[in-house]
Formats: sequence, structure tokens, C-alpha cells
Amino acid sequence: MALNLQTFKTRTLTAIVFAVVMLAGLLINQWTFLLLFSIIHFGCWTEYQRLLGLIDKNYQSITPFHRYGVMLAGWCILLYFTNDQHSLFGLPLYKAGWWLGLIAVFILPLLELLFNPNIRLKNIGYSAIGLAYISLSLGLMMDLSNQYEFYFQNASYLISFRAIPVFIIGCIWVNDTLAYITGSLIGKTPLSKISPRKTWEGTISGILLSIVLGGVLAWQLKMPLSFLMIPAAIIAITGTLGDLLQSKMKRMANVKDSGTFMPGHGGLLDRFDSMLLAIPFVWLYVQFLLK
Repeated sequence: MALNLQTFKTRTLTAIVFAVVMLAGLLINQWTFLLLFSIIHFGCWTEYQRLLGLIDKNYQSITPFHRYGVMLAGWCILLYFTNDQHSLFGLPLYKAGWWLGLIAVFILPLLELLFNPNIRLKNIGYSAIGLAYISLSLGLMMDLSNQYEFYFQNASYLISFRAIPVFIIGCIWVNDTLAYITGSLIGKTPLSKISPRKTWEGTISGILLSIVLGGVLAWQLKMPLSFLMIPAAIIAITGTLGDLLQSKMKRMANVKDSGTFMPGHGGLLDRFDSMLLAIPFVWLYVQFLLK
């Protein structure tokens, strides 16, 4: 696959802007972090519902209560995973997320019964998958952002403020970038029919470099190498699978991109598909293998 310089320039410029916005949201304070991932949440949901409507025309018939109610219910999941730093007028947002989510569990089905004469369980199933794929994943990212002190407790100095989310996003960026460059320059063996432009050469290069950089970072921080090499491998592998999953959905919907929000990269779901699948596996690793 020949390297298209114009495409590469567009992707690079967009990636730079994306990196600046992401770092600002990640690092300024807890509110920019919440705002950033709230925008990602609603943007991904909008594109997810658009793809589903193209894949299955019946999903286009869902009521506005269903369409926007499930987004708000998903946002409540995200709020539930915040901590005491996120509090308004003395009310922690995780408590608001819990109670609003509980109310949504009862109200949304009633509204669906009242305003949709042709309820299709399949459409409810599609939305339930979205809650796990998008909302729960981003909620777990909020939870990981609160666990950096434990995760880096063996470092020679404390790495504070959103260390795990930054590490996840950094690994995905390294993996995607090197896979694209290597695949464009020397890639010859297609990885999958789902995404013909991806090659084994590019994929393996991206995964290996992510692991190596994880090891180098752990060594610099005087941590056990496995502390960062293992999650780097998890992120690179599951991130690639997440990208393939999104490519499969787009192929089924017969579209090139999930949206047009990011020139050269498509929509928000195109940009965060790797992250959405990687986050739950990193969360499981931190919860059950590190503690």
C-alpha cells in the first residue's frame, strides 16, 4: 500500500489538534476531564445510532425518548464512576448518576410503551449493547483516572493526575501511528478482509513498539517492567480488535467513516473505537491482577 502524502499530512495535522485538545481535557482539572469524556460519550452515541440505522432500518423508527433517553442513561453510568472531586453544591455527581440512572431504568420503558406502538426487542438490544460498548467503557475510564496513585505507587516519584488514561491514549496513538506508517511503507499481507488497508506487518510493528515503549517508561520510573509492558500489550491488541469491530460495522452500514468530525480520521467513533474496547480490559487488569 503506497503512502499517500496528502492523506498523511491531513491525518498528522488533525492528530496534532486532537492531541492538544485531549491533553488539555485530561490534564487541566477534573472538570475538563469530565467535559472531554462527556463530549466523546454523546458524539460516539450519535454516530453509533446512525450506523445502526443504516445497518438495520428498523432502528431508525425508535422514538426520540428512546434515542436521547438511552444517551442520558449512559451518561449517568459515566457520572456514577466519578469521585468526590466531582461535586456540585455539595452533591457528589456519582450519587446523582446513581439516582438519575435508577429513575431512567423505570421511566424509559414506560415512555417506550406509551409512545411506541411497535416495540422491537431487537432495537432495545442494540441500545443495550451501546450502553456497554460506549457508556460503561467511558465510565471505567473515569474510574481508572482515580486509581493512578495505586498504579504508580512503586515509582521513584509519584506520577499524578490521570496517569492511566494518558497511558492508554498514548499507547493507542503509538500503535495506530506506527501501524499506519509501517503498513503504508512495507505492508504486503492484509490483516483481515474487514479492513483491507491494515496489514500484518503494520499491526505487529505497532504492537511491538507499544510494548517496548511501555518497558522503557517503566524502566525510567523504576517500576517492574511488567507493570507497563503487559497493559501496553493489552491496549495494542484489544485496540486493534476494536478498530476491526468498528470497520465491520461501517462495512455493514456501507459507509467509509462513522462521521466527519475529524478530517482524515472520520468521526469520533472512528477515533475512539480502539479505546472503547481497550479500556475494560485494562480496568480488569488493574482490578484483579495488580491488587
